[in-house]
Amino acid sequence: MIEDLRTDFRRLIAAYEAERFEKGSLEKKLQECMDMNEEYRKRIFELEKKIDSLMLADAVARTSPGGKKEARERIDRMIRAVDKCISLLGNVGESGDEKEHHD
Repeated sequence: MIEDLRTDFRRLIAAYEAERFEKGSLEKKLQECMDMNEEYRKRIFELEKKIDSLMLADAVARTSPGGKKEARERIDRMIRAVDKCISLLGNVGESGDEKEHHD
């Protein structure tokens, strides 16, 4: 009976240590995701500023032939870049949600 209690106690300690290790790993991963999220947010902000500038340039370029097309192409590229960043932010959020569901 005492030996069974010792075995159960050792098993409980081993499970605790494994959970503590996983908690540390998950906390590290969470911090990495939060850091990436902040970088993506900064990048989106920068790209939005560029889009605003390009839209202004587009308005100015309307007065010159051919300038409008080039400005529009640049704006389209920037919009695709912003969409990609937003998609990446969504993926980071989804992967964080999946971790919570596995607990």
